Amino acid sequence: MTYVRQLLVVCGIGGALLPLLLSGCTRLIGRKETPPPPVVTPQAKEAAPKPEGPQVEQVGEASWYGPAHQGEETASGDTFDQDKLTAAHPTLPLGTKAVVTNLETGKSVAVTINDRGPSVKGRKIDLSRAAAQKIGMAKQGVAQVKIEARPRRKPTKKVARRRTKSRATPLATRTDLPTLSPQ
Repeated sequence: MTYVRQLLVVCGIGGALLPLLLSGCTRLIGRKETPPPPVVTPQAKEAAPKPEGPQVEQVGEASWYGPAHQGEETASGDTFDQDKLTAAHPTLPLGTKAVVTNLETGKSVAVTINDRGPSVKGRKIDLSRAAAQKIGMAKQGVAQVKIEARPRRKPTKKVARRRTKSRATPLATRTDLPTLSPQ
């Protein structure tokens, strides 16, 4: 490289760095010190947020299901038992506890959502036979109800189940490999 080229390279690099160096100096001259924000100490204890999700309230028609589905697997993986206080709902998370109130009789029952349904359009919830009997709708088959629930934030047992590492045997071991003999 010639002397002129070397000089141009050095000046070019120096010229590019000079504005960066000078801009750092000018900032110090015009900069004003800002005080740190004041420390705020709480005056009263704040209520901790509830661990559950928001309250869900629905009003609509409920039906019940029982003998035809007895012993079948539900969407949650449980075996359906018509004598337990369970229900099928299209959107509430599985495992959610809900209170269903018959608007005609005023009777309520607490159920666990463990299945998806109802399959009939326009209905909000399908109750097990035991839950339907508790609120006095088993004979009619359908009733206007109010559903109140707080969906769970943590997953149900089936979803939370940990997968264990399988103990599969290796496909090949050192003794299985062919050996090459020197020739």
